[in-house]
Amino acid sequence: MTLTTQVVVIGGGQAGLAAGYHLRRLGIEFVILDAQATPGGAWQRTWESLHLFSPAAYSSLPGRFMPPQPGQVYPDAGHVVEYLTGYEKRYELPVERPVRVTGVHRDGPFLRVAADSGTWQARAVISATGTWWRPFLPAVPGRSAFAGRQMHTVEYRSPDDLRGRQVMVVGGGNSGAQIAADLAYDAQLTWVTQRPPRFLADDVDGRALFDAATARRRALDSGRTDTGGVASLGDIVAVPPVREARDRGLLKARPMFSRLIPGGVEWADGTHADADAIIWCTGFRPALSHLAPLRLRSRRGHIAVDGTKAEGEPRLYLLGYGDWTGPASATLIGIGRPARDTARQIAELVA
Repeated sequence: MTLTTQVVVIGGGQAGLAAGYHLRRLGIEFVILDAQATPGGAWQRTWESLHLFSPAAYSSLPGRFMPPQPGQVYPDAGHVVEYLTGYEKRYELPVERPVRVTGVHRDGPFLRVAADSGTWQARAVISATGTWWRPFLPAVPGRSAFAGRQMHTVEYRSPDDLRGRQVMVVGGGNSGAQIAADLAYDAQLTWVTQRPPRFLADDVDGRALFDAATARRRALDSGRTDTGGVASLGDIVAVPPVREARDRGLLKARPMFSRLIPGGVEWADGTHADADAIIWCTGFRPALSHLAPLRLRSRRGHIAVDGTKAEGEPRLYLLGYGDWTGPASATLIGIGRPARDTARQIAELVA
């Protein structure tokens, strides 16, 4: 059976919910298809000690402020899940789950969304699947020869089963720093980064990052190349656990090794280090396999967009994948504006 609606939103995390809020305000008929069994998006899958980079008031979706978490300046992931769950209920967003979308196809004047629960026809589709579901692992020589345990950021939960072990955390971004700080007290930690880690000033948090990302996008849109932006501030937000471990001298990074060996890693100068486990905090790629039938992806894996609209398919919008789909659009505070603009464009399309 094929169902029809004006808009199908693929993904029920923060981007999909923000899109739903604005579509509802404009009176557009839509459905949100979410592959997860429960609300909360990728926040349900993070490590236990993860905290936001910004206070609750600066980490909100459109229409409803996130309430503060008692005893926490920076809310933890569990609090975010509760907030997203309440947000979905408050605005009675039409989320169907668990529904896994297998493909989006052109179908005359419609886009046809094939899913494991059936098929939808829509005038427009918003893809809001994010990146968490597509972890990136670098092609490091010897990775298959390593005899210990390997995991990516998406698989790490807590230090519990790594206590006393020789653990190598690879990655100099926020995930690498936070997970290294989480392990610094319980494991024999080695933190490895591609370049020396750069910490933001202690009084800089996600609010400044959002402002910098917005200024960078405006500069690019006006044709300027001297954009500065987030990279000029540094990479790592010194949230309290990271700051504490850093100030205790527990976050001293070593340069990236050249290859893995069965018992650990080896650097270019021939020195070795033993490791029982390696945690790859090496980032993500956009989860876009459901859009493969449209044949829009470039060699880099992205889809060319004008704002959030796909240049090769004007009925498709991409929301929440990072700065290329809106300044800081992969963050709670940053998703509101591109979601609003997307909904307005769709209102004109389906009018």
